Amino acid sequence: MRQHELTQAVKNSRFPKSIFFGYYVALLLLSGVHIGLLIGVEKANFNDIIIIITLMSYWALVAGGLTLYTRHQVRKTYELPMLRLADAAAKIAKGDFSARVETINEREKFDYLDQMIEDFNKMAAELGSIETLRLDFFSNVSHEIKTPIAVIQNSAEMLKKPDLSEEKRQEYVDTVTTAAKRLNTLITNILKLNKLEKQSITPHVSEFDLCDQLVQSALLFESVWEEKGIEFEADIADERKLITADAELLPLLWNNLLSNAFKFTEQGGTVTLREYTEDGRVVVEVEDSGCGMDEQTKKHIFDKFYQGDTSHSTEGNGLGLALALRVLQLTGGEISVESETGKGAKFIVTMNI
Repeated sequence: MRQHELTQAVKNSRFPKSIFFGYYVALLLLSGVHIGLLIGVEKANFNDIIIIITLMSYWALVAGGLTLYTRHQVRKTYELPMLRLADAAAKIAKGDFSARVETINEREKFDYLDQMIEDFNKMAAELGSIETLRLDFFSNVSHEIKTPIAVIQNSAEMLKKPDLSEEKRQEYVDTVTTAAKRLNTLITNILKLNKLEKQSITPHVSEFDLCDQLVQSALLFESVWEEKGIEFEADIADERKLITADAELLPLLWNNLLSNAFKFTEQGGTVTLREYTEDGRVVVEVEDSGCGMDEQTKKHIFDKFYQGDTSHSTEGNGLGLALALRVLQLTGGEISVESETGKGAKFIVTMNI
């Protein structure tokens, strides 16, 4: 279907019919000139050698002219555009993803070579975008790994001091432990995200009870909400809610959403977990009464390593929501966020039953 639409949208020939008609008419006219020359030299009573030389010279000029004109048309029509395309491809092969090729005709007069050039430019733009993301990813990974390593190194140096008090020693040990845990979590999340994005992890679909899974995920944070005095509300159906999805991947989603909710909710705040069915789909909401997000943060909240609230940056690495999004993409679900600065946030997950 797409190929049919493409051939309908662009011309499938670089040479218009008028050129072939022009060649045909020109050759007929040149043949007429040949006959005229022949009659003229015979009437002039030239000898046979002069007649032969005259006619051969005439056709040598004709052949030379047609050859040069054809060569010019081929170069203009094919060689120059393909040379520009080859030059741009060589630049991209060397890592210059800014290389672009101008189309030959206006859009309304596009032919298949224009379409190929436009597709090449789109490919170059996509490769440039991927390369930028890759560089940003490695830059962020390097930064995120370097930070806890620096903390561990500094604390280890301080632990070498012989006159260190037991209280300070314990403080540095706790710092090393916290930094090591953060580094371990970061590397684990990077590996998980890498497997998800490369689709090394493929969904293993089965039927399971979503309500039970949500309860089990919430109970993992019981000590957190008790320690911070957070009021946790669970509005989950009492009966079983059977859905067909990957029962091992989805906990990554619930754990990340709940972890963020408890992390950004201050002492005495509220976190709510809801589950209900709407329009034949199951909806899960995780809502908190935390600091909320502005519009800029909401636009980038699912980007890798993005952390809108830097005051909590030591408690995460900006990969949780990227993981959550990828899990939903693999399982066919959708996620959205509603939030205002200072008014908390609500993440809404929608999945097929």
